[in-house]
Amino acid sequence: MHRRPSLFKACVFVLAASAAVMGVAHAADSKLDSVLARGKLIVGTGSTNAPWHFQGADGKLQGFDIDIARMVAKGLFNDPSKVEFVVQSSDARIPNLLTDKVDMSCQFITVTASRAQQVAFTLPYYREGVGLLLPANSKYKEIDDLKAAGDGVIVAVLQNVYAEELVHQALPKAKVDQYDSVDLMYQAVNSGRADAAATDQSSVKYLMVQNPGRYRSPAYAWSPQTYACAVKRGDQDWLNFVNTVLHEGMTGVEFPTYAASFKQWFGVDLPTPAIGFPVEYK
Repeated sequence: MHRRPSLFKACVFVLAASAAVMGVAHAADSKLDSVLARGKLIVGTGSTNAPWHFQGADGKLQGFDIDIARMVAKGLFNDPSKVEFVVQSSDARIPNLLTDKVDMSCQFITVTASRAQQVAFTLPYYREGVGLLLPANSKYKEIDDLKAAGDGVIVAVLQNVYAEELVHQALPKAKVDQYDSVDLMYQAVNSGRADAAATDQSSVKYLMVQNPGRYRSPAYAWSPQTYACAVKRGDQDWLNFVNTVLHEGMTGVEFPTYAASFKQWFGVDLPTPAIGFPVEYK
């Protein structure tokens, strides 16, 4: 004699089946699937900030952010060229994600807790900070030499309300001259009106790459901030995929691509990731 399944068991079965169907539907709705079906990646970025995203002599976008986006396209289609760039202003980086105009934004976005309430950040792909640019023949070699000189050092910085405070975090007694533009700031260093310029370390390194032998920089930086790409919240599959690409670019099979880009834009040879026990678990 067969016993009829209890109402409780029947309900459990129905709920489990419904959950499975919903899970499949949710996975199918992922940005990952729609991007694959479309056949190209759409990335929001800028066009005026070397070495991150700027137009080359041929009018095409280039820079470290552009290379990061192409790595994601390669991960999707095994073809780094299958990406469409949407040039956007900095204040459009989040709105364009929320309205699905772009699949991801890769535009030197500084990670903050308030922004993380609006978008999902990927793994960081660069750690920015403030660095110092000095003429190659400067009598000051390292940060301790500049500190020892006290108010005998003049530092040029881009004008803003935090300029003096920012410089004095590293050089408490230095004189600070503020300039209306980056070009004027660098001209002050070139002409000798300033002993150093304080600016993003990425800009310092890029200038040194572009002008071999003209500048140098102490082995010191401060005021760290994290750069990451951003995607729309609520799509874990898509976030996981982009994170996988970035992770393997910085630590795994795509490391040569990431390292070549880092060398091109920042002039730094990255050490090969250690073989053996994963560094993430140390």
